[in-house]
Amino acid sequence: MIKGYDKKSVGIEKPFTQLFLLGIMILLVIFLSIKSPYFLTWNNLRNILDHTSTQLIMAIGMTFVISSGGIDLSVGSIVALTGICIGLMLKGGVSVVLSSIIGVLIGGILGAINGVIISKLKIAPFIVTIGSMSLFRGISLVITEGMPIYGFPPQITYFGKGDLGKINPPIILGIFMAILSVFLLKYTKWGQYSLALGGNEEALRRVGVSVNFYKTTIYIFSGLMAGLAGLIYISRLNAAEPNAGFMLESDIIAAVILGGTSMKGGKASIGGTVIACLLLGVVRNGLTLLSISSYYQQLFIGAIIIISVSISEIRQRRQIQI
Repeated sequence: MIKGYDKKSVGIEKPFTQLFLLGIMILLVIFLSIKSPYFLTWNNLRNILDHTSTQLIMAIGMTFVISSGGIDLSVGSIVALTGICIGLMLKGGVSVVLSSIIGVLIGGILGAINGVIISKLKIAPFIVTIGSMSLFRGISLVITEGMPIYGFPPQITYFGKGDLGKINPPIILGIFMAILSVFLLKYTKWGQYSLALGGNEEALRRVGVSVNFYKTTIYIFSGLMAGLAGLIYISRLNAAEPNAGFMLESDIIAAVILGGTSMKGGKASIGGTVIACLLLGVVRNGLTLLSISSYYQQLFIGAIIIISVSISEIRQRRQIQI
């Protein structure tokens, strides 16, 4: 533990929030299974996991950003711009593998731009990333003139729609990134410093840690995760859309906060993020199966988020007071 920290205010979020969300999800699964004969079919469950995996990958990156006391509102725009870059390289004759790797790395570069400006110029993350959100989206629209890019080699679709047995590659990637992130958070200096940045950045600076370096790398990681999501999007659609990922950042941030990561920084839960993404995926899928209007879907999801986060925040305050 770094000198100057309150042990109650910094660390891995305890399992209360995860268990609470898991309980809600189990009740929802039981309810939806009774109401719809299609809910528990493998095709439907795979559809939930497949669509949730993309948001989960992005939410993992956002978990580190928010736990460090920051925010990244540009991830949706990074999804679009990395997809456009991959599409342009494919149209230019670059191989699928090389285009995919470079596209994901471009996501990391865009994240680095955010991180450097935030850390070096000491500008609030909200201001920087809301600006880059517009900037990156604007670049995507200017490059494509607002039109999607088509005509890619068929191999690109495997990454988003291919089969590995009975599951799709994005599901495998989501599981892998979740496991990797748990390891990074619990057992690496980088993960511990991410939490420490959100708990007490000044104390971290006083013990000689390069705060600017670690803060920048956290945004690079978030950009890489958004770049991966951009690759999945273009693979699923077999098209690069300049409007891909529009307003996706709101869902990602909601899942991270719902999962128990503190908006104030210093506390994080990868497990909570995973469960929250699954819960929101189940809610959306179930309401669609029940033919409930998308207006009510937003209402229900918003209510779940507010109630769950309120309970978590009240509990955290009580723990600090004890």
